[in-house]
Amino acid sequence: VCEAILIIVASMIGFIGGEFGGVRRRPRPISCNLSSAQRVKEAESAVPKVGAPMPEGRRPDWFHVPAPGGDKTRFSELTDSLRDLNLHTVCEEAKCPNIGECWNGGTATIMLLGDTCTRGCKFCAINTASTPPPADESEPFNTAAAIAKWGINYVVLTSVDRDDMPDGGAGHFAQTVKYIKALDSSILVECLVSDFQGRHSSVQALAESGLDVYAHNLETVERLQRHVRDRRAGYRQSLDVLRAAKGFRKGLFTKTSLMLGLGETDDEIRQTLRDLRSVDVDVVTFGQYLRPTSKHLSIVEYVTPEKFEMWKEESEKMGFRYVASGPLVRSSYKAGEYFMENMI
Repeated sequence: VCEAILIIVASMIGFIGGEFGGVRRRPRPISCNLSSAQRVKEAESAVPKVGAPMPEGRRPDWFHVPAPGGDKTRFSELTDSLRDLNLHTVCEEAKCPNIGECWNGGTATIMLLGDTCTRGCKFCAINTASTPPPADESEPFNTAAAIAKWGINYVVLTSVDRDDMPDGGAGHFAQTVKYIKALDSSILVECLVSDFQGRHSSVQALAESGLDVYAHNLETVERLQRHVRDRRAGYRQSLDVLRAAKGFRKGLFTKTSLMLGLGETDDEIRQTLRDLRSVDVDVVTFGQYLRPTSKHLSIVEYVTPEKFEMWKEESEKMGFRYVASGPLVRSSYKAGEYFMENMI
């Protein structure tokens, strides 16, 4: 199944938290031997800073990924194919650390609605502008035709934020999903989308389009939202979007992702998980925030693989249907494989 899956993603995508380049020193982690009140106080002083000096030293040993292969690899084949189709991949735009593994395994992420975002989240490496180029009206059909031609059975569509569009791009997504389902109804479709500025009409249009998984990333705990995300995003707004999507169509799966290592406390993560369960989110993923450039948020803590495993176990006990948790996990990393094995 894994080899047959090609993920075509489109959105800002949360867990697009960046790449490894330039991180040199392991930052001082928040102590695990403090009371909750002490940890919150320490976390308040450990809020990630924008434009802080890049740390010196080596990354933890668990941060090692293979570089993309040579000319005859699946990586190069997929690159050529995407260039021919003039499609943008979030893998490249967001400098995802899994690009070599995913592309060589037949998994890629493609952004709808162009490669320029109207928001400026402080963790994300995607280009920004207040007025991006107009959306390509032929993109929904061309994307669907390409997906059907590739013979895949699970796709993820994502995009940059398009606050310049009246519906935030929801109609563009919905039309793409409808074309995909019309060409091959067996293809499972996940859409990883923005909050559409909280517009329920946009959420409804996408939720009722025929997609199988509605994904929207909460990104971080409530206290850190204003430090991490664009001012137009919000913790409660994102929770409301996930709740609304579930309500608009029975049987629709919902999914979100959290970045760790930004100064959050264990108690804050647990509260976030409770909030997500309160709106009946089915799937949650955890990954390490990695700083794209020196102009982005600094890393407060490198979370250990053991801690990621702890969050996986706790989340499963809380009732999430599927949890992916690890330093290099990103919101749509092998999403089709996870869905096929755990949700069907």
